[in-house]
Amino acid sequence: MSEQLLSHTQDHTLVLTISNPEHRNALGPAVYSAGVEALNAAEANPEVRAVVITGAGATFCAGGNLNRLLANRERPVEVSLASINGLHDWIEAIRTFPKPVVAAVEGAAAGAGCSLALACDMLVAASNAVFVMAYSTVGLSPDGGGTWHLARGLPRATAMRLLMLGERATAAELQQWGVLSHLSAPGQALNEALALAQRLSERAGNALASIKELVNDASHDPLHTHLTHERQHFVRNLHHHNAAEGIDAFLNKRSPRYTP
Repeated sequence: MSEQLLSHTQDHTLVLTISNPEHRNALGPAVYSAGVEALNAAEANPEVRAVVITGAGATFCAGGNLNRLLANRERPVEVSLASINGLHDWIEAIRTFPKPVVAAVEGAAAGAGCSLALACDMLVAASNAVFVMAYSTVGLSPDGGGTWHLARGLPRATAMRLLMLGERATAAELQQWGVLSHLSAPGQALNEALALAQRLSERAGNALASIKELVNDASHDPLHTHLTHERQHFVRNLHHHNAAEGIDAFLNKRSPRYTP
């Protein structure tokens, strides 16, 4: 059975499940394209307010299939370029998707699977989960934005240790370093992620979209530019109908009922 990306909805959450049991949920071009397609459809669907990405069974994702990568060495280099472009399209789609994306990690998140988890807005992992970027072990360098996220989320020396030596990091370590947002009991990462997605779904989607865009831009915007963007987002959201609902609910001590 080849890799596939399964999908179902639970309340207002779209759940995307990487399924490739024969290869510990290894990734491939079919998953990449399905991931982009699913996010494009979810963006246009007002009933979807959050997305959870997880892996089938006891493993989140083992990264790339090494046998497929080895076979690609015998094919034109354009094949490898197209495959990585597919992965990177999915990573960029996650980062620019205007709704929250949560990773739910059980077992191992390795290689591109680790990069995928890091690309999500929040990361829920079981306490016994492990994260590893062991590209250098097989003579490769990372893809999927793993170096980008680790370089921004960790001190340089720590990022280099994980990337150059391919050392494993536990979920507890990632939480201590501020990379992991939520820690769950083993076997409960998906349930915790779904509960988190539900909490996010109850907030104003336009405000969450602004927050995501502003945080994404903060790493490269100078302060003056960023303040301008904050002003634009704030005023636009103030005049959105959700602001009237939120402010009235707060002043009257009731729960707000936001619309997409």
